[in-house]
Amino acid sequence: MKLISFLNQGTPSYGIVNGDDVLDLTPILGAQAPDLKTLIARDLLGAAADAAKTHPPTLKFSQLTLLPVIPNPNKIVCVGLNYGEHVRETGKQITESPALFLRMTESQAAHGQDIVRPPESSRLDYEGEIAVIIGKGGRRISEADSWSHIAGYSCYNDGSIRDWQVATSQWTPGKNFWRTGGFGPWMVTADEIAPNQKMTLVTRLNGQEMQRATTEMMIHSIPRQIAYISAFIPLEPGDVIVTGTPGGIGNKRTPPIFMKPGDVVEIEVDAIGVLRNGIRDEA
Repeated sequence: MKLISFLNQGTPSYGIVNGDDVLDLTPILGAQAPDLKTLIARDLLGAAADAAKTHPPTLKFSQLTLLPVIPNPNKIVCVGLNYGEHVRETGKQITESPALFLRMTESQAAHGQDIVRPPESSRLDYEGEIAVIIGKGGRRISEADSWSHIAGYSCYNDGSIRDWQVATSQWTPGKNFWRTGGFGPWMVTADEIAPNQKMTLVTRLNGQEMQRATTEMMIHSIPRQIAYISAFIPLEPGDVIVTGTPGGIGNKRTPPIFMKPGDVVEIEVDAIGVLRNGIRDEA
């Protein structure tokens, strides 16, 4: 099942995607689940699937204005330096524990929405990644139990303002400029992607392939990430874990390649779909 968040005549809503058809779940589930995060938290994915069997679709995907898959996550935890090629190109060392940083909600952009280059820098870089959306919360989740805590998966572009990222030892500024992180187009529920299923991640800039990797190439696996993060903070339904980017970032190419207004960047994960964003300057 594919689930999206979107605006319906200016009002936030969410629904199920089937081709170009969308079933708006808000009028069906009402106060039980006013948004996708609540649907996940209240374990109503089954109710959503049942609704799709008895209610005809009411909207067209191609006509919707999407929101980030989870517009209101409590936490967005990002994993850095999680593919060997990326570690090597940055001159860093592989660490025993995952390198983590946080993103803020305001830094996200939806599928089809422009990623925004700020006036403070022209060094806007792409980072194709796979996002994990937490379904069942918990603290100190074991690696063995981690798969049962996942609601679904999405595509993510951890867009980075490189000079602000490396200005100090802390990455927060470069990772949190307004509307630099693409998240979408939808969440594919975990029942459609098997635990440990090999997924292939590809980043394209203006149609040219820039990154390619599989989940088998991760240094710290998805279960390891969930176990590590939940050891120090409880994970909650709707939390997002962004699992790391492979080698091939623009900043480490010769010459460097940065995203500029008019560019189109795509993050494709074979088991999920394609996240597509244009680039524009902040007005």
